[in-house]
Amino acid sequence: MPGLEDLYREIILDHYRTPRNRGELPPPAAHAVGHNPLCGDEIDVYLQVDGDTITDVKVGGQGCSISQSSASMMSQAVKGRSVTEVRALVRRFKGMMSIEEELPEGERAPEVEVKLGDLEALQGVVKFPVRIKCATLAWNTLIEALAEATSA
Repeated sequence: MPGLEDLYREIILDHYRTPRNRGELPPPAAHAVGHNPLCGDEIDVYLQVDGDTITDVKVGGQGCSISQSSASMMSQAVKGRSVTEVRALVRRFKGMMSIEEELPEGERAPEVEVKLGDLEALQGVVKFPVRIKCATLAWNTLIEALAEATSA
C-alpha cells in the first residue's frame, strides 16, 4: 500500500509533467523573473490583479522537478485569491520550508488563515536544504510580481 511520501511524490511529478497555468499574460500584467544561479532554475510569473484579487496567473521557465512543480502548484493556489490571502499563503509556505520571512518595516503579517492543500507535498524538501531554494523560487518571484502589480 502506498504511503504518504509516495502520494506526495506523485503530486510533485504530476505537476512537473502537466504544469498548470503555463504561459504568459500580455501587458498590463505584472511580470517578474526569478533565477537560481546555483542550479540554473528559471521562473517567470505573470499576474493580473483586479482591485485586491489575483484574477489570472501564468508561469513559465525551466528547471528541476521541484522548482517547476512548485510553480505549478503556486499558480493554482493563488488564482482567485485576495492579495492579503496570497501574502499569508507565501508566509505559510515559507514557514513550511523553515524560512522566516522578514517583513518590511512597519508592515504586519496578514492575519488570514490559509490551507496549503497540495502544496504540503513539497514539505519533504526541507530534508534536503539545497533544494529549498528550488521550492521557494516561484514564491519569491511571485512576491516580486505582486509588488509590481500593487505599486501601480
